[in-house]
Parts: sequence; structure tokens; C-alpha cells
Amino acid sequence: MTQPIASYAVETNDADQTRALGEDLGRVLAAGDLVMLSGGLGAGKTTLTQGIGVGMGVRGRVASPTFIVARVHPNLGGGPDLIHADAYRITDLNDLETLDLDSSLDEAVTVVEWGDGKTEAMSEERLAIEVRRASGGQAQRDGDVIDLEHMDDGRRRIVLRAHGHRWEGVLEDIVAAHGGTRIDQDAPEGDESATDE
Repeated sequence: MTQPIASYAVETNDADQTRALGEDLGRVLAAGDLVMLSGGLGAGKTTLTQGIGVGMGVRGRVASPTFIVARVHPNLGGGPDLIHADAYRITDLNDLETLDLDSSLDEAVTVVEWGDGKTEAMSEERLAIEVRRASGGQAQRDGDVIDLEHMDDGRRRIVLRAHGHRWEGVLEDIVAAHGGTRIDQDAPEGDESATDE
């Protein structure tokens, strides 16, 4: 397991901002890139991937891959295809490699949700992204019914960890454009500190 060469954090206020960050990431992704997404249910992993698909210029609406394991979105402009996969139900890398995909993992950009601990071996050069739901909002009560919709105020903390030399100098402008910062990659989980860089 390689240590990240750099780590960043971006705060987004709603799904549109999360999607916009994904779009900018999609514009810098190249064939063979591996993006691993983690975060709780409903955190916004698919929303971020939708933005990546727009930024890459691929065909088809990116949807949660929960029931299909993996879907290939062909590129409309001659760039790499997007393989959007869900590793929640796979046991190891062999399960993903044996899928009958229309694109090779080497020739496409592969975005894997729930891939932690399963897909790191695919590439030492990878971008690991954790989407964290910010705490906030209040439950609304309508008589005896509690509406939890308002518990999610749309804010997210998106932590990007770049592994491998492929990512040197790639993310700084994107992170800065979205008001993010470089963080101390050795800080405890959930307690990253911004650096002076």
C-alpha cells in the first residue's frame, strides 16, 4: 500500500458544487486512471461520478451501479471511456477483472465505489476520494411523522488522496478553484489540518 503523495480537502455546500468538482476532475483524468470512492450511503459518491462523466464527455447518465456491478460509458469525443463500478459485492480484484466489460481497464478511466481494501492492487497510481456528509440540519416533525430529509443540508467534505507520481501537480489548481486546501496526510481520520502550501 503506497502512502499518498498529497492530500486535499474541499468543502461543498450542495449537490451542484459536488458535481462541479467532479466535472473538473473528469477533465484531467486519462486512460488507465483509477479513482476509488468511499463514503457512507447517500454521501454523494454517485453525484461526484456524474460530474466526472460530464467532465470526461461520456455518453449516458451516470447512475448508482448498485445493481449492475459495472457499467461502461463510452466517450463521445475520442477520449477514454468511463467504467463505473461498485465493489460493494465483489470479494477481490479478480471479480472486477473477470467482468465482461466493453472497455479495458488500461484504456478507460475506472471509478470504483466501495473499493477500499479490495481494489488498491489495481494501481499504485490512484486517486482515493472520500465523500463525507457534514453534520447539520434538523429533523422536521409533521404530527407523528419525522421527516429526515432536512437532516441532510447538502454540505460535504471531500478528501482527495493522490497516490503515485501521475498525480504530481495535477490537483492543485482544481482544489484551489473549489476553495479547498492541502491537508496534513498524517493527521488522524476526520481531523486533517490545513498546511501552508
